[in-house]
Order: sequence, then structure tokens, then C-alpha cells
Amino acid sequence: LLQPIAFILVILSTAAEFGGGTGWTLYPPLSTSLMSLSPVAVDVIVIGLLVSGIASIMSSLNFLTTVMHLRAKGLTLGILSVSTWSLIITSIMLLLTLPVLTGGVLMLLSDLHFNTLFFDPTFAGDPILYQHLFWFFGHPEVYILILPAFGIISHVISTNYSRSLFGNQSMILAMGCIAVLGSVVWVHHMYTTGLEVDTRAFFTSTTILISIPTGTKVFNWLCTYMSTNFGITHSSSLLSLLFICTFTFGGTTGVILGNGAIDVALHDTYYVIAHFHFVLSIGAIIALFTSVSFFQES
Repeated sequence: LLQPIAFILVILSTAAEFGGGTGWTLYPPLSTSLMSLSPVAVDVIVIGLLVSGIASIMSSLNFLTTVMHLRAKGLTLGILSVSTWSLIITSIMLLLTLPVLTGGVLMLLSDLHFNTLFFDPTFAGDPILYQHLFWFFGHPEVYILILPAFGIISHVISTNYSRSLFGNQSMILAMGCIAVLGSVVWVHHMYTTGLEVDTRAFFTSTTILISIPTGTKVFNWLCTYMSTNFGITHSSSLLSLLFICTFTFGGTTGVILGNGAIDVALHDTYYVIAHFHFVLSIGAIIALFTSVSFFQES
């Protein structure tokens, strides 16, 4: 119920007299200006985000409570499927990062209507602070969207070929590593904001580290395929293989973008758009179609 309400609120923001004009990131001072833009559009978007955040937190608590307290007798956490673990890890990430975004957008509203100066540099505010708050949620959100897709692909491959996933426990560990590392690399979205060299070096190295557990997952999927006769007997099998190809290509471009020196040249170019859409827009949508196809076949 809450998600449709949030969606309607965000769509309503486009009906404001002057529109938002802030971009999808709501960066100040664009989002905190009362002179050149319509605050109504920003208000409605922020309220929609808050409602959506409440819905996500409630559903995350629901998933965690179900898994922890309502699972079958004798079913321990150690023998849960990869798909279930993907939902557990996703729920934990949502619970840890959504409150930070909530605080950031509430500070925006406060600057807009209550004369606070969190993001106004004229009065010692810091607009870069909002970028930190936004991307602290914004980057883990990428993994929040793709981790359930990993679970779907793992489930489809192991079920269609009647094999246990190769390195089942290492897949779960890899997803956990991705969740931890993905939550501490948000600054790689901000390399062009004048960061000092030590900061860029830390976030560059940590970002590139994510490629290790990510490569582990691709390796496990391919090894599971190779342990079979590799026949494409279901459309969901073909889609899962397509997911692996597109995700691997998109992930490879991400390793290049993680480099702080190269990213300065590639920032705000179509290279970033291609990376993001190969991994998420194509990858997540293919995983969605894979799940629909799989359950139709079964």
C-alpha cells in the first residue's frame, strides 16, 4: 500500500508549476532554493521518498522476522538457500542505510522551510555533506537492487540443472563481502569534489576489492554450468546465462571507473551510464524475466 502512495507522490511532483529542476539526486543548493525553483516539487518528492523508505524498512523487518523466527523446524541458517540469504543480506543493508538517506532529505526540508543552514555555504553550511549522506545510501542501494537478482539466478541455475550450486557457501560469503564493502565505498561517486589524495586512494582500493567476491560469484555460476551437459532446455536457463554475460561486461567497466584518477576523466560521461545500465537496468530486468519464466515453467 505504501509503495503505490510513494510512487503517486513522486509522479505528482512533475505537476508542480515550475517543476523540480534538481536532477534525480536533489543536490543543494538547487533543492534548497526558494527563489529560482518550485519548493512544492521538492517537497512532494521528499515526502514520496520518506513514504517509500518506511515501506522498505517494514518489508525488510518482515523478511528478517520470517527467516529468523518462522522457518521450518530443523532448518538452520547454515543450510538456507542462496536466494534466501540474498534477501537476508538485502534487508540488513536497507535497515542500515535508509535512515541516513531519511536524515539527509529531512535536512533538505528543514533548509527549505525552517531557516536551517545545513547545506548553505554562505552561513558555514556544507553542500558536500548532503552528497555524503545521499551516496551513503545511494551506493549500497545498487547492491540492494542486484543482490536479490543474484539469488534468483543461483536458484534457477541449480534447479534447472538439478545440481547444487558450485561453492554454495562461498556464494553466501561473497554476497556478505559485497554488502560490507559496498557500504563503505560511497565516496567513489564524489571523486570530482576536491578530495585529498589519501581519501581517493582508500576508496579506490576498497572499490576495486569488490571485484574479488563479484568474480567469485561469476566463477561459481560458470562452474555449475560446466558440471552439466550445458544444454539450454529452458528459457530461464538461457536468460540466466544472458544475465551472467551482461553482468560480467558491466562489472568489468566498473573496475575501471573505481580508479580515482581515471574516474575524473570519465565522470558524467556515457561510460558511467553504460556501466550502470549494463549492471542494473539490463541485469536486474533480465533477472526479473528469468524469475517469471522459471515459475511459469515450473
